[in-house]
This record gives sequence, C-alpha cells and structure tokens, in this order.
Amino acid sequence: MRYSRSFIYTLKEEQKEATIVSHNLLLRGGFMVKLASGIYNYLPLGLKVIKKVSQIVREEMDRAGAIEILMAAIQPAELWKESGRWHEYGKELLRIKDRGGRDFVFGPTHEEVVTDIVRKFIKGYKQLPVNLYQIQTKFRDELRPRFGLMRGREFIMKDAYSFDKDEQGMDLSYQKMRDAYNNIFRRCGLNFRSVEADTGSIGGKDSEEFMVLSKTGEDEIVVCDRCDYASNVERATSITEDEPGEEMELKKVATPGKETISDVCEFLGADPKFSAKALVYRNDEGNYFCFFVEGDDELNLIKAMRATGSIEIEMVSDEELENLGLEKGYIGPVNFPNRDVKVLCDYRITKRNNLVVGANEHGFHLVGAKYGRDFECELADLRMVKEGEICPKCKKGRLKKMRGIEVGHIFKLGQKYSKAMNAVFLDENGRAVPFYMGCYGIGIGRTAQAAIEQNHDEFGIIWPISIAPFEIEIVSLDTRSEEIRNYCDSLYELFEKEGLDVLYDDRDERAGVKLNDMDLIGIPIRVIVGKKSFEEGKVELSLRRDRNKEKIDKNSVLDRVKELRDKLYRELEEVRR
Repeated sequence: MRYSRSFIYTLKEEQKEATIVSHNLLLRGGFMVKLASGIYNYLPLGLKVIKKVSQIVREEMDRAGAIEILMAAIQPAELWKESGRWHEYGKELLRIKDRGGRDFVFGPTHEEVVTDIVRKFIKGYKQLPVNLYQIQTKFRDELRPRFGLMRGREFIMKDAYSFDKDEQGMDLSYQKMRDAYNNIFRRCGLNFRSVEADTGSIGGKDSEEFMVLSKTGEDEIVVCDRCDYASNVERATSITEDEPGEEMELKKVATPGKETISDVCEFLGADPKFSAKALVYRNDEGNYFCFFVEGDDELNLIKAMRATGSIEIEMVSDEELENLGLEKGYIGPVNFPNRDVKVLCDYRITKRNNLVVGANEHGFHLVGAKYGRDFECELADLRMVKEGEICPKCKKGRLKKMRGIEVGHIFKLGQKYSKAMNAVFLDENGRAVPFYMGCYGIGIGRTAQAAIEQNHDEFGIIWPISIAPFEIEIVSLDTRSEEIRNYCDSLYELFEKEGLDVLYDDRDERAGVKLNDMDLIGIPIRVIVGKKSFEEGKVELSLRRDRNKEKIDKNSVLDRVKELRDKLYRELEEVRR
C-alpha cells in the first residue's frame, strides 16, 4: 500500500482519554477512532491488525477440528428465558424491542443460540463430538468502559462451543482448545500465563483465563515460584500456617470509640490475625449477608458471591445497618442479633482459639472467642490470598502476585445449558441425554492491544511481525529526487510481487515527520532510502525493536529483507514449539 493513497492519519498529541500506553498509541497511530463511550471505529491500520489476529485464530481453531459458522448478533429473549439468564445476566445485557414489542438482546455471548442450533441437527451420539466457532461483534453494556479495546462495550470476539456425549469427551475437547489457545497467543508474540479462574455469569465446572503479563493489567494473578500453579486472585487459594493460640475464656471488654479493627487491636494490644472483622453486604435479590474474615485479611468479593449464589453484592449503608439492628464497628458472630442476615465465616476463623470480635453492643468487644464453642455459622473460603503464602499445589513454593490482561477464557460448561434448554441426543442405549458442553472465548481487539502493552517504547509501537499491520515499510526521504523515487517505486513493486506485506511511504513530507510516523506505527522491518546513502549505492535497513541500522547494497535489499522477515517468524515458531 502506498501511504499517499491510504487512509492513515497519525496524531502528535497525547490523547487525554487514554490512561494506558496501548490505548494512547492506538489512537495516535490512527488504528481506531472513538465513536461513543466504549465503542470504536477501526481504521485501515487497525482493521489489518484485527484481520491478522483473526487469521491466526482461524488457523489454530481449524487445526483443532473446530468448524466456523456465523450466528446472528440479535437474539430473541425466549432463548435467554429458556436458559434462565434473562434475569440472571445483569445490567451488561443490552435488551431491546422490535417494532412488534418483542424482546431481543444484542448478544454478549452465544451459548443459547448455539445450543438451539445443535439441538435442531444433532440427534445421536455418532454425530458427536462437534465444535462450532465464530468471529463476531459482541456488545456488553459495561458500567465504566475504559482502556480502549481492553474494556469496551462493543468488541470483536472469537467464541467457540463444543458438544460431547460425556464428561470425558468434554474434557478432551477442553484440552484441545487449551492447546490451540497456547498456540494462538504464542504466534501473536505474547508473554502470557494460563490461570485458574472463576466461571462468573457463564457458569459451569472449571475455567481458565489466558493472561498477558503486564503492569497495567486490570487483573491480579497469583503464581507459584516453584511449580506451574497460577490462578486469578479471585479464585486463588493457599496454605497458611496454623497458629491457634492459647485458649481463653470469653470475656466482654469496653472499647469506647474503637470501631475499626486496627483501632480495636491496638487498644487491646491484640494481633489483628487473632480478630474477626464483619462486613455486611446486600445482593441483587435483596438478601443480606454478614461475612467474617480475620482482621488482617481482605474479603474476596468473587468468593463471597460464589458462596452466597449471588450475581452482584454491594456493601450496605450505615442507615441499612441501623435498620438491621447491627451496631457499626461492634458486629460479632457470638449471639448474632438478626436471623434474617445470613452469617458466613472464612475457614481461617476456625483455626484461632482466642479471637477478638464485636460484642453487638456499642462500645464493647469480646476477647477469647472460639469457633464451635462460642459461635457457629456457615463456613466458606472468603479471603484474598497474600504474597508469600504456601502454594496449594506443590505445597512447597511461595505465592507471588502479578498483573495481567485477560485475552482468552475457556470453560467446562457441563450440562448447564443443555439441561435448561432440553438439548438432548440419543446415546448408545437409546436414552435421551443432555449434551456436555464447553465454551471458549478470545478477545480479538484485546489481544491486539495487549500486544502493544508488552511491545512499545517511548517512540511508539513495536509490533510482533505476525500481527503487524504491515511486515515491511519503505520510507523515501527524498521524494524530489527522480532517481530515488524510481528506485523506491520499483522496490515497492518487487516486494509486492514477492508476496511481502509492505507499506511504502511516498508522501511529500519532511523526513522527520516520516521517521516519527514510522516509529509510532511500529512496522517491524524498515527500509530507509536517503540521499546520502543512496549516492553510495546503499540503503538503510533496521528492525523496529532495536532501531540498529545496517547499510545494504541497494541491489541486495530483497534478499536481506526476506532473511530478516524469516528470522522474525522463525523466532515465533521456536517459542511455539
């Protein structure tokens, strides 16, 4: 493509709406332009990147035996009511009506639609397994769209759905997709980890997220320093050393004006880990819960929602606490005063013999409280793990925290949707059995933007060659010279004839403008034709990632460019293997 005939417009200024580097560079580099909050138009450069990521995804999905289809974006509410998600999914679901007043949704995902397709055509076990996938635009009405394509409302996603006759088949399909995902993200040149994850509103038995490691990642992950254990912090567990402490008699003590756990423990000279703090929440159905965790622990909201079967939970106001008959700052599990509030304690609470807890009376706490003797309640894993705790897998390593950008998520759905929607097949014995399902998503735009977060410098983007908008850029620094112009024109035609993906900057612009745009856009291989070098019979070649220039005989450029191109692709293949 000739730059002069393209639709490429770069910006010099930092973009105020962008709070992370990749978002800023996508806007400044002319890859996309904002239409509305969380909604972007892809410009030619951005679309080329999206197509390249999509092609890698297609190749690996096809290699894994999946079959591409394209499902409708607008879905009838009846399917969502049939699955039970019409009321469960939450406010991210964009509900719309047609002119007849019938309810529809703009699909955020396609479990219902694909299940409806398969139940119409798959009748017996001999037709299984089957895995259907698509690459399509989705919409989720995010509360706070941010970070460009990382947390947009409209986005492009690859979603796949496997159908098997039994759990063993589902596990095999899941593993095939797991392998395919590893190949996809390696081919995209990403440094990533797969981690255990919460299933969220999708549901199902097990799930894993694929996280691109980045300091600006929205998600926090936990990894072991000795084995391959990795988990999203929302699901992570750990082994903690037991310190029961000396058993004491339960005793009420005055703690005037001491409402925070830190103030109480300081006042009593107690270690916060030998205390229990109360956190009261209300869920989306109006039910109330009081969670107790150790004083130095943090409540994990995802674990709390899972333990209570809630889709959303929100901390109650001081006024609500008063209406519930609960004393702010003095709530405790012993003789809990309100039976309409469900009480849950973290498992670690049971390991202490002498806890400091609220006395449910203003200005007083209890010391020496012990689970099983003084109080009981439902137990659950409610806490956020901490760095340095023992790995639950190898039981030797220590956990450390990192940040990541989620680019893919795979689930074992089991029979959640097939049972709800009566999607069945006849097994070997002629019995009607619900399908065992898996689902597998990749954020196409997220993957592209995550690559920028890992590959940039102060000048702009450094694209991995596999997903760069172009592999090579020819930059003519003297368009007034007919000799240089003719050489660049012929070199561009030669590259295109050889099947190389090339951008030719033939604009009548200053050299500084061209070189700055070249760095900003981030094409991996650069051929720079300037007056001084050209008079010596040379041109300059460099890789965007190191910016080191080498002078090459102007008649040997094609061979050297091919060598560099093959080298960059070979490096990705070696990582993949």
